[in-house]
Amino acid sequence: MPVPRLVTLIVGLIVILALSLWLIDSLSRLSWQLSYSPFLGNLLVFLLVVLIGLLIAAFVYYVLEMQKGERKKRTTRKRVTPAEIPAARSEAASSTLKAVQQQVSQIQDEVTRQALLSKTREIEANLRQGEIQVVVFGTGSAGKTSLVNAIMGRMVGRVDAPMGTTTAGETYCLRLKGLERKILITDTPGILEAGVAGTEREQLARELATEADLLLFVVDNDLRRSEYEPLRSLAEIGKRSLVVLNKIDLYTDEDREAILARLRQRLKGFVSVNDVIAVTANPQPIELEGGEICQPEPEILPLLRRMAAILRAEGEDLVADNILLQSLRLGEEARKLIDGQRRRQADKIVERYQWIGAGVVSVTPLPVVDLLATAAVNAQMVVEIGRVYGCDLNLERGRELALSLAKTIAGLGIVKGAIQLVTTALQLNVSTFIIGRAIQGITAAYLTRIAGKSFIEYFRNDQDWGDGGMTEVVQRQFQLNKRDEFIKAFIQDAIARVVQPLREQEYQEEEKIPD
Repeated sequence: MPVPRLVTLIVGLIVILALSLWLIDSLSRLSWQLSYSPFLGNLLVFLLVVLIGLLIAAFVYYVLEMQKGERKKRTTRKRVTPAEIPAARSEAASSTLKAVQQQVSQIQDEVTRQALLSKTREIEANLRQGEIQVVVFGTGSAGKTSLVNAIMGRMVGRVDAPMGTTTAGETYCLRLKGLERKILITDTPGILEAGVAGTEREQLARELATEADLLLFVVDNDLRRSEYEPLRSLAEIGKRSLVVLNKIDLYTDEDREAILARLRQRLKGFVSVNDVIAVTANPQPIELEGGEICQPEPEILPLLRRMAAILRAEGEDLVADNILLQSLRLGEEARKLIDGQRRRQADKIVERYQWIGAGVVSVTPLPVVDLLATAAVNAQMVVEIGRVYGCDLNLERGRELALSLAKTIAGLGIVKGAIQLVTTALQLNVSTFIIGRAIQGITAAYLTRIAGKSFIEYFRNDQDWGDGGMTEVVQRQFQLNKRDEFIKAFIQDAIARVVQPLREQEYQEEEKIPD
């Protein structure tokens, strides 16, 4: 019983006793004074008994109500808590999956969209009726297949096989008493194998591991760094893992305990001490005194007990958590595809408006290149980029953003740097008049491009310039767009779009001049 309630009971008892003594004393004196009337004396005694009885009854009722409340709370905890957790996780997984499906529907590429929708349907089916996926993962010939054989109780794969034999995920089904879901155990190809084929098999093994509800990571000695890294990365994404030290019959008891201690120390923080288990899946034959060969039984009982305990206690949660994890990963994949799709659309808008801006400046040359002169063009560009990213801006807001960015570009000295870049790259044997007009137009196009690319980052980040603000975004875009390979391609395009039309215009004007 909680201490506050215990104190309340003690205080209550003291108060009742004190009141009882006071009433007895008071009524006894009153009874003596009324001794001349036996009837009144008996009535007072009766009232005294009734009053004390009521106090005791009230106290007992209070105690019983407290006990009843405690039992109710314990019952509620027992009945509600375990059911609420899986239900909440399943609901979260289902909600996330629906959000992913809506996200996937925005993908324009038909093949990609259908492939991702098919994955969401598979995940949804697993959520409704799926089995618990147990994946056996580890280095080649560490004893994964032998472990599966021992678990299944029958031969389901080749034992003592050379590295690389298991070239694809091989799955076997079993039932566990007390668990409604079927358990699927998948033997994966070994990791860290040599050659292109080995790399491809490892990639398959890693994909299967990321889809596991429960992972059995098999080793036959202390962890190497090449084993530690994939295990840690799987733990970081939320994989529930058991680390299985196999082939312990090859070690002395002292060596086995030393290896287990090192494993538990290395894995501290992401694998529980109880989840590092020693087994012998395929013991070495023993020669008896008479020369007979005896094959010992596998020693995997600690692993089976731990697996059974985890699957019974956490099975539903593991499935829900894994569904949620797969949904999030699929959502991230869809988000990247949609981001790439939007970026391509936005890049086309920027490319179109950069040459529109170049045309405006070329036709009406100014003493200096000034992005404020093309603010109306850039404002429309901002509105269209925003629309690609689902932001409905009006033209006035687009103008405000364009002017703000233009002032930032000018304040950073990027206009001067852009003119120098274009002048150096633009080597034309034409008249001074055309050079000036071409430099202005092409520089305007270049600055419009930097502005457009900056706005793409702004809308990609939900209309947020980030911690560094607008200045950092603009400077980064300037650095990205001043690389030699880009400038070379940009100038070639500019010659075709700006210089050639200016040449033709000059030629036509010269033809109009009479001799």
